[in-house]
Order: sequence, then C-alpha cells, then structure tokens
Amino acid sequence: MKRIMFVSALAGSLGACGSAESGEFTTEDGSDGEYAIDSETGETSARIETPDGTATMRSGANVPVELPEGFSLYPGATVVSNTQVKQGDNAQVVLLSFESEDSPEAIAAHYKSEAEAAGVDIQVDATINGGRMLAGEGTDGSVFSINTTREDGKTSAQLTTGMKLGR
Repeated sequence: MKRIMFVSALAGSLGACGSAESGEFTTEDGSDGEYAIDSETGETSARIETPDGTATMRSGANVPVELPEGFSLYPGATVVSNTQVKQGDNAQVVLLSFESEDSPEAIAAHYKSEAEAAGVDIQVDATINGGRMLAGEGTDGSVFSINTTREDGKTSAQLTTGMKLGR
C-alpha cells in the first residue's frame, strides 16, 4: 500500500512539473519507475516496478472514471480531475474531483448509500461550513471519503476510494 500511496503523491508532483514530458525515476527503496505527461491533454501517467508488482497511475480530467464495484460518478456531475492508481488485480485508489449543481447534502447522501452498500462503516459524518464530509473503512481494508463544499451555486466534491488494499 505504501507504494500505491507513493504513486498517488507522484501524480501531484508530476502534474505541477510541466517542464519534462517524460522521464524515469528511482525511489528511496530502489524501485524504478517512469512517467509521461501528454502535452495536448495534460494527462499524466506513471508506472513503477516494485517487489510487490507493478503499480500504475493515470491522472487528468479526461481519464475514464473507473470506480470500484458499487460506486458511481454522481449523476450529472462534471469531472474536474480523475486519478486512478492500480497495483496488481485488486488494489485500486481513485481520487476524483467533480462539480455538480446539486447540494452537498444530496451528494453526501448518494455516496453514503453506496459506501454502506459496499460494506464501508461510516466513521465520520460531519457538516463543516455548509459542506459535508464523510469517511469510513471496510473490513477488507477498503477506505472511502467524500468532501463537498458549496460556492457560487456550485458544489465541488472530492471522492477518494481505496479498495482491496489488503490488511
């Protein structure tokens, strides 16, 4: 799981980089990786070879949304950014930012229902400055969170799912 989180963190740093369109890197533990940034679409991709297998990452506004079973893109939402990190057949982390005309409460209710149906125990359910925040964990090590804020008649949301991360 550490390597999946490393690749997730890499997405942010590569996206901000902008100067190189591709390259290679070596992690502190000696794992080798490569990355590429598509100058036309802005999509960033990375691949890292680890003792646990290959981890891959794709990030950008046009990356197809592939949420874990039981989860869906909020109806009518506009994707702002989508980061998909995968390792092996099961481990998957999704960091999805989107906008909707609907309220934070409606979006939170949608994802609370999906998370509970997927076996996620909701451990945080809070209203903060007019936005909503939910977070929870499944017995299989799965994690989930949704954070929403409302401004100028539009709700911005950040959905994070980490499925089959193996405890």
